Amino acid sequence: MTTTQGTTQSTVTHQTARDETRRAATIVGWLFIVTYVTSISAKIGFYPPLFDGNYVTGPGDDSRVLWGAFAECILIIANIGTATALYTVVKHRYPNLGLSFIAARIMESVFIGVGILAVLTVVTLRQDYAAADDQSAAGLAVVGDAFLAMQEWTFNLGPAFVVGVGNGCILGWMMFRSGLVPRRLAVLGLIGGPLLIATGSAAVLGLIEPGGAVQTLSAAPEFFWELGLGIYLIVKGFKTPTQA
Repeated sequence: MTTTQGTTQSTVTHQTARDETRRAATIVGWLFIVTYVTSISAKIGFYPPLFDGNYVTGPGDDSRVLWGAFAECILIIANIGTATALYTVVKHRYPNLGLSFIAARIMESVFIGVGILAVLTVVTLRQDYAAADDQSAAGLAVVGDAFLAMQEWTFNLGPAFVVGVGNGCILGWMMFRSGLVPRRLAVLGLIGGPLLIATGSAAVLGLIEPGGAVQTLSAAPEFFWELGLGIYLIVKGFKTPTQA
């Protein structure tokens, strides 16, 4: 009787653990999708007016730009959410790497946050000094360009560099070694991460054009790694960990 009760209790505990892991996989998967929607919509859909002509002294499209900033605020939440939700799954096997992934996500979010502040500052300058005279407008244009340059560098240092360390190398390695997702999928992270780090470093050192074609092409493996991971976790969940 005692043996039967022990077996039943063990089965229930195991099933509960599996349910919690499946729930965590779904949360992580959807949060990765949210990061895609918010980051792409901000960069491609909302922010282009900032770089079309002289935004600070021109007519501007403040509402569109502000929606972009708001989208990136949601991106920060999703970024940190992916790391903390994933930590509940990997903390027993990879406690240090799990914390490193959280730290990388936070650092990425810090760069994104600085970029948001730069964008909001530019919008405020445009709204407060829209009726400035020609001499003041010239000075505002220089200040506005400086903040926009900062915003572009925050992208190059955050999503285009730190992501290579966190999402590419750290997350890719944990998923590859654990077998929680197909290893062929995790290989994309192990390829994409170093590529982002290399091209991000080259951009900082002035060896390639920041945000140019080389950096864009190098981001392809990482793009498909994160997108594939999000979709896989939503549809399939985590696999049974391997013993490797």
